This record gives sequence, structure tokens and C-alpha cells, in this order.
Amino acid sequence: MIKTWTGERLETFVNKDTATQHLHRYALAIDFIKGKRVLDIASGEGYGSNLMSKYAAGVIGVDIDEAAINAAIEKYKAGNLEFRLGKADDIPVPDNSMDVVISFETLEHHDRHHEMMKEIKRVLRNDGILIMSTPEKKAYSDDARHVNPFHVKELYLHEFKDLINNYFTDVHFYFQDIFKGSLIIPENESTKYTIYEGDFREINPAKSFSPKYVLSIASDTALPEYKKMSAFNGQNILIMEQQELLEKNRTQVREDTIRWIKSSWSFRIGEAIVAPARMVKKMIRFKK
Repeated sequence: MIKTWTGERLETFVNKDTATQHLHRYALAIDFIKGKRVLDIASGEGYGSNLMSKYAAGVIGVDIDEAAINAAIEKYKAGNLEFRLGKADDIPVPDNSMDVVISFETLEHHDRHHEMMKEIKRVLRNDGILIMSTPEKKAYSDDARHVNPFHVKELYLHEFKDLINNYFTDVHFYFQDIFKGSLIIPENESTKYTIYEGDFREINPAKSFSPKYVLSIASDTALPEYKKMSAFNGQNILIMEQQELLEKNRTQVREDTIRWIKSSWSFRIGEAIVAPARMVKKMIRFKK
């Protein structure tokens, strides 16, 4: 059975660029969570919390959707992993209990940003770290003329920076975009890279690096130097996407062939010929 993606939250049967983006963010987080207590806000399907549990001392995934939480509990089993029902602005964990808070693509789904940030500060230890991402509204929506029906309040880069800087004293920002894979670049390094685009007819440098997503790593203590540019190879996701398309095409061809056969005159004539025999067979079975 081929599942249908609503687009609201990433699920593991979605083999698209979206998967590469999300997996890359969790890959980046691994460098900060080893041996730590981690909170994953808006954990959704649970795959990210599960991935982090392989490195962290413990992971708690929190999501507002009860069905998603129940499915995650059923699907992912690890002694250091648990899932709880809760909201971003009312997190069901004790004060000062988390070393790292992860929140990827959550802000834009609600408008209680300051309430969420206050909750994050409450649950984080004094030297804790927040790793958060959100779409950059100008590139994601304005320039692309794109409207995501699941987004309530998107932020421009300066709005996101103001929000994070208002709650943390040491903050590093990063930019992310997709190139049949995913690229994350430190904010102050972004001008050092030339991104080319084109086809068989012409190749040119892109006018500017306009990332669709912005990430922050924030703390109230001095953060370790982390000026890596990182890339996530999307080849495996691309292969799975192609396999999924092939399966959909095979299913469609099969259904179209059956419809064509049933609509043909030869099939109709054959059905008319065998119909009396079927009726007699039913009558005999009924008499028995």
C-alpha cells in the first residue's frame, strides 16, 4: 500500500529533498548531543529522536499530536528514548533537566514564539544548548511565491535572529539550502562560497546564496568553535524517490490496463457469454 504524505510533518516513507534537509539537521546535532540529555520538540513521527538516541544519554520526544506520539512509542524502542504528549509552549519536562534542546521546523507552525522560548529556557540547564531551525520567509515563501498551508507564522532572517538573541548570550547562525543533497554554511562564511547553476546550454554563478532555511546554535555559555561547512549526500534519498516513482508507475499501468480490458468490446462480449453459465452455477449451489 502506497501511503499519502500530507506535507504537515516528515515521515519515513517520504523520499524527497525534504528528507535530506531534515536528516542533515539531525546529523549536525550529533556533534552536540553525545552523552547528553536531549529534548526534541515537535518530534513528529519520531525518526529524529530515535537517531539521536544512538548517541545521547537520553532523548525525550515531545509532540502535540497524540496519534504521532502513540505511533512513535510503538515504532521506536530504546532504553534511553521516550515520547511524551505536549506543546512547544508547555513542555512536559522538569526545570533545568535538559542539556540540549532540538527544535527543527517548529516555530513556523504556531505564533507563540516567546512563550516557547521561555519554556525552552526553563527546561535547559544553565550551560545548555538550543539547536533550532526555521524557514527563512523571504526565500522560502516570498521569492518562491509559495504558501505552506501548515505554517502559521514564518519569520524573516532578522526576526529569527532577534528572537534567539533576546534569550541567549552566545549565538551562532547557519544557512541551509538543497542541492540534490543539503548544504549548511556558517553565517559569516557564506560569502566565501560560489554556487553555480545552469544546464547543458549555459553555466553561471548564482546571483547570490539565498538559503531557504536558517539555523541557530545558542547558549548562555561560550559555545565551542563550530565553523564547519557541512553537506549531506542525498543520493540514497534520490534512489528511494526514483524507486517509489517506478512503483507508482507500475501500479498506474496495471490499473489502466485492467480498466482498458474491462472497457473493451471483447471483454464485454465474453462477460455476456459466460453470464448465463455463472447464473446456472449459482442456482445449483443454492439448491444444494
